[in-house]
Amino acid sequence: MYSPQIQKPRVLSVSQINFYIKSIIENDGSLQFVLVTGEISNLTVHQRSGHIYLSLKDSNSVISAVMFAGNARRLKFRLENGMKVICRGRISVYEPSGRYQLYIEDMQPDGVGALTLAFEQLKKSLAQKGLFDNAHKKPLPKFPKTIGVITSPTGAAVQDITNIIRRRFPSADIVLAPVLVQGESAPEQLVRAVNKFSASKIADVVIIGRGGGSAEDLWAFNDEQLAYAVYNCETPIISGVGHETDFTICDFVADVRASTPSAAAELAVPDRQELMSYYFKQKQYISAMLDRKIKTAQLRLENQQRRMSASSPKLKAEQLEKQLSAKSEKLTRFMNIYISDKENKLIAAKGKLDGLNPLNVLNRGYAIAEKDEKIITSSKQLKNGDDFTVILSDGKINAKVCGE
Repeated sequence: MYSPQIQKPRVLSVSQINFYIKSIIENDGSLQFVLVTGEISNLTVHQRSGHIYLSLKDSNSVISAVMFAGNARRLKFRLENGMKVICRGRISVYEPSGRYQLYIEDMQPDGVGALTLAFEQLKKSLAQKGLFDNAHKKPLPKFPKTIGVITSPTGAAVQDITNIIRRRFPSADIVLAPVLVQGESAPEQLVRAVNKFSASKIADVVIIGRGGGSAEDLWAFNDEQLAYAVYNCETPIISGVGHETDFTICDFVADVRASTPSAAAELAVPDRQELMSYYFKQKQYISAMLDRKIKTAQLRLENQQRRMSASSPKLKAEQLEKQLSAKSEKLTRFMNIYISDKENKLIAAKGKLDGLNPLNVLNRGYAIAEKDEKIITSSKQLKNGDDFTVILSDGKINAKVCGE
């Protein structure tokens, strides 16, 4: 009778089990290229290694994930808990703990572009730190002697900037700092050029920029280190990156933002023709103002001369002499009139007195009789034998009454 041999089960170690499971997962092609969407939680960034550890979750499940430093450095945005993302990677097992997890090779925000999110995150962070404050921005010089230019030496931007400066303000010197304006090395070169202009103080104003392009092409001007270099630069900076609708972090930090490199050149220097016109108008204005001031000064001088002449002792003596002469003449006329009037009145009074004088009556044949120095006005005042005196115009006669 046949009896089958019963095979005993194989005993595996924990490590063998974990390795076996890992090999099964890694040999499953569908798990070696996966796109997983979820919300970031339990985010940890290892400061020394640069590795990123996190969990992705949805409403029902959670999966652990890791992104190694080499891949993490390529991220354009800053990770935050609660952020929804789409991750590309592979599933494997971390043997020491027997935990399967997602190994992330690339990550993008879910619903918004990575560059857009990174731009908004950095913009918000720098704004909170005060890098965009108007109080920090420096004024542009009116008549710069030297213009610094940070851009590509082969692009159209440098030609536009140079031509405009030479046309508008040919006396200004141009110092070019040639740099890459896109690519991985561009931010470092831009920062170095800004710091060089700040330290040397060779330029009175600096233009930094490039022509238009995609968001990726302009990304070097959204670098955080460049933002701090522009903010700390001691020379005023004009940012002219891309076109009118393009905005970069450099635009917000710079002292002045121009819509294009050409516009930046126009802001950097004055227009010679406008200056000549302004000079001519100012010359006319100053000439007219000087004429008015000269005429005013002449009038003041004439008035002062008149006042000084009026206060001259000699002139005052002459004026007093004239006044005294006039008053003397007036007084003489008054006295003559007064004396004449008095003479006329005296003559009239004399006439009246002469008419009343008794002696004048005697001249007409009359006589006055007196007795005892009293005028006799009646015959009854005398009696026979009385002596009396008869007064005539030419003398006196003693008389005596004889008979009645």
